[in-house]
Amino acid sequence: MMKALVVVLCMVFSVGLVFAQGVSETKTSIPKIGIAVPSPDHGWTGGIGWWADKAVKELQEKYPGKYEFKVLHADGYAKQISDVEDLMVWGMDYLVILPHESAPLTPVVKEAHDAGVKCIVVDRGLTDTSFGYVNLAGNNSEMGKVSGAFVRDYMKAHKLTKYVAMGGMPVVIDGERMKAFFDEMQKDPSLINLAGGRNYDFADWSTQKGLELMENYIQKYPEIHAVFCQDDDVMTGVLQAIKESGRKDIQLVFGGAGSKAAYEMIMNNDPLVKATATYHPSMVYDAIMYCLDVAEGRKSDAFNTASSPTSVVIPSVLVDKNNVKDYYDPDSVF
Repeated sequence: MMKALVVVLCMVFSVGLVFAQGVSETKTSIPKIGIAVPSPDHGWTGGIGWWADKAVKELQEKYPGKYEFKVLHADGYAKQISDVEDLMVWGMDYLVILPHESAPLTPVVKEAHDAGVKCIVVDRGLTDTSFGYVNLAGNNSEMGKVSGAFVRDYMKAHKLTKYVAMGGMPVVIDGERMKAFFDEMQKDPSLINLAGGRNYDFADWSTQKGLELMENYIQKYPEIHAVFCQDDDVMTGVLQAIKESGRKDIQLVFGGAGSKAAYEMIMNNDPLVKATATYHPSMVYDAIMYCLDVAEGRKSDAFNTASSPTSVVIPSVLVDKNNVKDYYDPDSVF
């Protein structure tokens, strides 16, 4: 009986050692980095996915076998919530996410944080700011300011006076951009917004809506000298409307974000597109690299235990013929 008890105790002890080793292996396993981004619904979000994949490919080559990555693309907020839940089941240690919409994604990101996941939120922040994550985004006010200063100075230099403006959508970042744009434009009282004051229409950051709005402006206003449309996707529609109308009075179209198409127009001395202001989808690349810097110990992970988000701002830069080759990537989808 005593021998049998000793055998049983040895077996239990052996199983305990195996279990302990398993736990140890789990704790020291390869760090997992989950990336949740929107599916491409226009050029900019297409660029987000492309730059996320680019970052992962580069890091897998630089750190072979050291990290695991999983990139998930969602066509709406419900799918993205499910994606984050799947990444938690997968066992991610880090989350890089560009929320489809801030409000519905906030609870699941908070859940991931509370489970120990270090979170980096790209572009639009969350609606709950009571916990620690990194919010890495472009500078919307600076984008509007850079754009307005260029359009104002170009119009003044070329003796142009009449312009129209388009916004994106009625959201906070759009308001920041447009306020800064008009602040710059109104420094020169000779410049006339044909819609009056600080009025503008929303183009929904859509090529088709940009085309429709520009067709309306062309019919409504017999003379337009410049168009500010805030977005290079919208600019594509605006340029199409101008081309189809045959109008020659329009001498400047300024979009924004920094698309490959805009860069190529600038390099090729397009008669209407002279510059753009960056708000580039490569910010998701920056977010993933920030994540790696934390994992490698080059950046602090103190943001994770903070009581509010840590803001990291990517500057908006004017890109024109003088520096466009520094920003142009011929392989980029945007």
